[in-house]
Amino acid sequence: MELLPISEINVDPSKVQEVEQIMKSTFRLITFSREHLADDLLNTYLSSTTNLQELLSIKNAQMEAQNEQEAKDYVVTLNQTLLFVANEIEHQVDFNKELQLFQLFRSISPESHANHPNRYRDKLVQIGAYLCPDPAEIPSLVSELFYNMNAIKNPIIRAIYFHHELIRIHPFIDGNGRTTRIAKNWILMYNLYPPIFIRDDNEKSSYINTLSKSFTLLEKNPAKWNSELSLFFDQEIDRLRFNSLLVYKSVQKLGETRMKNN
Repeated sequence: MELLPISEINVDPSKVQEVEQIMKSTFRLITFSREHLADDLLNTYLSSTTNLQELLSIKNAQMEAQNEQEAKDYVVTLNQTLLFVANEIEHQVDFNKELQLFQLFRSISPESHANHPNRYRDKLVQIGAYLCPDPAEIPSLVSELFYNMNAIKNPIIRAIYFHHELIRIHPFIDGNGRTTRIAKNWILMYNLYPPIFIRDDNEKSSYINTLSKSFTLLEKNPAKWNSELSLFFDQEIDRLRFNSLLVYKSVQKLGETRMKNN
């Protein structure tokens, strides 16, 4: 397997800039509003982000669990992992090291970690028609992925790139999706963006299909940008835009309410 070179990434910059502008506008409200106390606006922002984290837990559970009990157990595990990530962010720790990947794997997929403690998979794995890399390739691929990721300046692109390529490597025997999505959201949340999550079954189907098709095209033309890669990045940015607007509107609503009451 050959990783996608970061020089091949070809995302519409205006979409990324739109998300950046929404979050800048949110923090302008928090910092410079005359109608509200900064603490009020900040609390609203934090509350909105917390609600997104809770929704993230529910949606991820739906994607990962096979029955109601599994979903309940997974929500508990995911919330514990999110608390760990939030604590790391509070202490100014970004996601940028291979060791952190194992920390997330151990936290979010404890059963899989118990069977394969602190090591990558040692068996071949197939996702649909896509055959994941040979286990012998995994250590070097993951190391290369972190090297590439850390060279990407924009955190939005960095998070989505890491997500796509780590799923393609599929380093663990199980729990790859949940580990990858938490890692992506660690990057985003550290850089003051809300987390990304799958909102419904249609998005879930589109997410899986787009990933699968992009893998197929990369097998035919390794290390080359393709239409499905473009679609995957666009879908992820759209999800981030939706959540960013949700945070902004929550903060803005507080301002409008305070103005009416004065």
